[in-house]
Amino acid sequence: MIRDITLGQYYEADSVLHKLDPRVKLAFTVLYIVSLYVGKGLFCFAFAGAFLVFVIALSKVPVRFMLRGLRSILFLLIFSAILNMFMTDGRILAEWWIFKITWEGILMALQMMIRLVFLIMGSSLLTLTTTPNELTDGLEKALGFLKIFHVPVHEVGMMMSIALRFIPILIEEVNKIMKAQMARGADFDTGGLIKKAKAMLPMLIPLFISAFRRAGDLALAMEARCYHGGDGRTKLHLLKYKKADLIAYLVLLVYMAGMIVLRIFTGNVPLIPGVFASVTGPVKAEERA
Repeated sequence: MIRDITLGQYYEADSVLHKLDPRVKLAFTVLYIVSLYVGKGLFCFAFAGAFLVFVIALSKVPVRFMLRGLRSILFLLIFSAILNMFMTDGRILAEWWIFKITWEGILMALQMMIRLVFLIMGSSLLTLTTTPNELTDGLEKALGFLKIFHVPVHEVGMMMSIALRFIPILIEEVNKIMKAQMARGADFDTGGLIKKAKAMLPMLIPLFISAFRRAGDLALAMEARCYHGGDGRTKLHLLKYKKADLIAYLVLLVYMAGMIVLRIFTGNVPLIPGVFASVTGPVKAEERA
């Protein structure tokens, strides 16, 4: 499951999305996440899904590669779906002891799962199409105005860059530890979820030791190179908006406007139209009120 994590990895390709300014991709990620919570109903999610497919096609990142990253959040998807299914009040479909399943709960669970899938895939595009250095420069440039309030923007960007760089390194370290323990008789593939989780526990100590050792080596390397933060530092590649970046901003604004319009005029359309009427019959005027 750990080997399926794609968030934080960079996929090299010659695409329009890879060439865009990192500030544009940061704005896309933030606004797309916001749009998933602004949108509600069948048409809004269909619009968000179509836009995500369009952006993935522009990135030239294989869809199979992105879908593989969803395996790592499968437990979160199932848990959130079950929680929403049993905790949402509404028209009861099935009931046992203190547990009850409602149609509103099913729709809420479906809506939450779609949001999480779109959120993970949309966020993954940021790191899959942007190198850590570009992401650091874009974040520092986009949040530069916060320096007026004495916010350490450069340090925040540097921490994010280091964290993203460590994700593939730690995944590779996990693979090495797993292979070493499998050679000694450990079993990570058979059994249920609880058994697999218990089998992963012996990996934590060597993984933490390796992570702290790498962090110490990195700190020593930065001190040896006289790193003292972002004061007086210059950039080899200056970020400048191009025509493609302005077009991307325009497309993003059109998408947000379309999502808001769909929410206003079609927000009451459920994900499964007609499901209530077909199962429970026509709703009385008192219930509609």
